[in-house]
Amino acid sequence: MTTKTKTTWRPYEVEGELSTAEKNRLPEHVFAFAGKRKLPLTDAEHVRNALARFDQVKDVNDAERDVAFANLLAAAKHYDVEVAETSWHQLGRRPHTDNPAH
Repeated sequence: MTTKTKTTWRPYEVEGELSTAEKNRLPEHVFAFAGKRKLPLTDAEHVRNALARFDQVKDVNDAERDVAFANLLAAAKHYDVEVAETSWHQLGRRPHTDNPAH
C-alpha cells in the first residue's frame, strides 16, 4: 500500500465458539471484508485464519482487498498477532488450495 488505507474494523469481543446464528448477528465492522461479511476478526485465532484464507475470498476487487488487509493489520495489532506480510499482494488474490471460501 502506498497510501494509508482507512480501516473499517473495530474490536468486538466474543467468548467461546459461535453458533451460525451468532455469527450471522456479528456486526459488519468485525469482518476483514466488511461489506461482504467475509473473514471475521473476533480473536487471534480468527486473525491467523483470515491471513491463511485471504487468497480464497472471491468476488472482491483490489480496493476491497486494500481495506481488508488494513483491517487484518489492525486486528492483528489488537490481538497481538505477528504478521510478516506488508501487503495483501504477498497473500495473493487467487486460491492456493482447492477449498476456496465462499
